[in-house]
Amino acid sequence: MLVDLIVEPMREDFILWRCLHGGPLNRQNIDVPPTNLGVDWPSARARNIPLLVKLTRTYGACAIMARDGDDVVGTLRFYPMALCSFEDSGAGFCLQQRPPAGPADDLAARGLPSLTAQADKTLFVHCLMITASPGEPERYRRKGLATRLAQELIRWAKGQGWSAIEANAYEELPMLYAISGVAGRRFWERMGFCLARQDTEPAISGDLLETLRRDAVASGLDPQNVANRYRMRLDLTGR
Repeated sequence: MLVDLIVEPMREDFILWRCLHGGPLNRQNIDVPPTNLGVDWPSARARNIPLLVKLTRTYGACAIMARDGDDVVGTLRFYPMALCSFEDSGAGFCLQQRPPAGPADDLAARGLPSLTAQADKTLFVHCLMITASPGEPERYRRKGLATRLAQELIRWAKGQGWSAIEANAYEELPMLYAISGVAGRRFWERMGFCLARQDTEPAISGDLLETLRRDAVASGLDPQNVANRYRMRLDLTGR
């Protein structure tokens, strides 16, 4: 357990406008993104910072961060369910992608509904990521850090008056973690979440499906479940 790390909501003094794929982020390196990912970084930065600031000012936070000194090494991003539409709003919320997988360029300029104006006061977990430290890829992983991020989200959301939290999940396979950015079903069950519904992930097919089935067999999991997409839910009322 990494007890000396600070886990807290993201504040306006350091907006984590891109993801942790390349390692820990801090004030010195966040604006020096990698050049090999094919991302239009100036456009992403120009879109993401105003949006994340507006979300933070409107709702109090939109991410939980884990910091090791000045380095952000883990993050859990979440948004009101009312904003998580993949239709005309383009609110897929992947900060390194264009719409519809990423937010619409003008989303920050639109009026965002306050918490009290939302009939469904549910938060949706978009992604949960623990970075690989250069030279020490497992330094922050499998140390309970994801659990601390989820616990802080639950504590914060309840205190702010949200009624529930939902998250998508898959089977607990490393490749699924890497390509989806979400935790496994059993992780959320350990956090007290229950299965709300289940369907099939359309993106898991062909060669990817066969690879995941082989990985599942090697891990002792049912290969028939690798394309399952689980919606996990935690009701906060009465907790």
